[in-house]
Amino acid sequence: MASTKELLQRLKQLAASAEGDNKELLKQLKRKSSSEVDNLFQELHDEVFEEINCLDCANCCSTISPIITDRDIDKMAKALRLKPSEVVEKYLKIDEDNDYVYRSEPCPFLGSDNYCSIYEDRPKACREYPHTDRRKIQQLFNLTLKNAKVCPAVYLVLERARNRR
Repeated sequence: MASTKELLQRLKQLAASAEGDNKELLKQLKRKSSSEVDNLFQELHDEVFEEINCLDCANCCSTISPIITDRDIDKMAKALRLKPSEVVEKYLKIDEDNDYVYRSEPCPFLGSDNYCSIYEDRPKACREYPHTDRRKIQQLFNLTLKNAKVCPAVYLVLERARNRR
């Protein structure tokens, strides 16, 4: 198998060329029982994350911003020893969907070693990313397609799901 870095370099091209097949796969999987699909994705998630180390990649932290909730802001403020309003002012902006997101990419808390300086208090969306182990995964299929272009693990989960049909 290609290394995470090699896969990351080719990910957008690979995900784009597999997008039609992935859409067809997800369309077929929507017809299956939720528990069957959840079990498949959980199994593939666990398998892929035996091989993928997020610290080798951090593409999600480098290229996309999570939605940040008020609760996330409170946790971040406590960790950073700032007032919530200071966290908003210093790190966040409102996006076109009226959600808080980071002002810039990469994430302001991503270190050069790909470690997160607020890891224990990171936003919920970061803790749950890439969502391939979530229950009712069928509800997240559109997001899964998008994440396959960002996260090598999601790309591999979908690739392996197609090969198991």
